[in-house]
Amino acid sequence: MRIQRIPPLREFFPTRWRNHNMMYIFMTVELPLTVIILTLTGIASHNLYRTKLWQDGADNGFNSSPTDRLYAAANHQPYTTPIVWSSFITEYNLVLGILSVFMWITKIPVHILHMLTPPLSAFIHAGMIAVWCYSARYQAGPDMSDPEHPQPGAPWYIAKKCSVAAHKEDIHYCEQAKALFVFSIIIIFYYFAVLCLSLRNCIMTKEEREEQAERDEERKTMKEFEEFVLQSPGLPRTASLRQPGPMPGKAPFHHMIPRSNDASSSDLPLRQHFSSPNPRRSMHQESAETLSGHRAQSQTSFVQTSAV
Repeated sequence: MRIQRIPPLREFFPTRWRNHNMMYIFMTVELPLTVIILTLTGIASHNLYRTKLWQDGADNGFNSSPTDRLYAAANHQPYTTPIVWSSFITEYNLVLGILSVFMWITKIPVHILHMLTPPLSAFIHAGMIAVWCYSARYQAGPDMSDPEHPQPGAPWYIAKKCSVAAHKEDIHYCEQAKALFVFSIIIIFYYFAVLCLSLRNCIMTKEEREEQAERDEERKTMKEFEEFVLQSPGLPRTASLRQPGPMPGKAPFHHMIPRSNDASSSDLPLRQHFSSPNPRRSMHQESAETLSGHRAQSQTSFVQTSAV
């Protein structure tokens, strides 16, 4: 039983962008966003100002206090740090900043090589939207650990102006935390715009379907022609249409046996029949006879001179 071959992806979704250069414009906008976010998350790492903002809000009565966990530990009571003040969200944002820069660097060569297809782009940017929404959700998360000072909405550095800080040195940290939240929202909208562009390119138009149908028909015709040639024994098969098989054996190599020096020329057939009665002498013999004649003439001239 022959297994039905799965049709390629191009039969359902286009693998080319309608406007290839549009993605370069989006990538140009993405670069400063990712660099700014990476800078802000790197500054906030290692708890530079998270606990300070937590304590500042407690001094103003906006949220719980960092010392609540110490009291809970001293009284052997369970305590869970609100995620908005936990180290997890700080490290998570740093990882997202690095991931965003890595994705930007990777997308450039992949798009140049026409490997960043619209379906792949939609999948990637949908994932980036999900992870950044998770980050923004907990950056603006509530703090209900202290019943006397509940914080049902976003923390004070997002919901209020930074000028309300109890300690003036925390105003700068408040502005950094607020900027990180703002750029997190901006990059979510950016990824959403790229996702919409990718999904729009995933939907094939009527003209694209007709063009795809023509290409499929041409491939089908060529395949039928190749099968016809392979199944027709009377037609010559070119090298490209031959079926794979064993390599043909090499022809036997006949060694040339040199003629022996002792063999006489008379052994050759019809040699005497076609040979002339006065065979032509070789050039070596003619040269030897000429040299002998010159020597004889020289000796005769010398004898005559001596006699005189």
